[in-house]
Amino acid sequence: MGEEKHWHLVCYDIRDPKRWAKAYKILKGCGDHLQLSIFRVHLTKTKLAALRWNLSKVLDEEDSLLIVRLCPGCAQRVIDSRGVEKWQKADAKFEIF
Repeated sequence: MGEEKHWHLVCYDIRDPKRWAKAYKILKGCGDHLQLSIFRVHLTKTKLAALRWNLSKVLDEEDSLLIVRLCPGCAQRVIDSRGVEKWQKADAKFEIF
């Protein structure tokens, strides 16, 4: 069985436009762009570690990065004008044939 996935909010403040564009490109490949500097990702621990590693190569000391893991209950209580169902659907851990 594969690793369990969790919802995370990734928030950043990157002061240089070139670094911002690189970080945006990395995050765009991993999750959903919610607001100017906030992404929603549904990742395993391994994929999250890889994301952090890739972002660490781009970010500078003056930049800020915040990653918040949401428990399933917290993810269900997120208020999102784009639709609550996007946060509530978890990947199936198994399939019945």
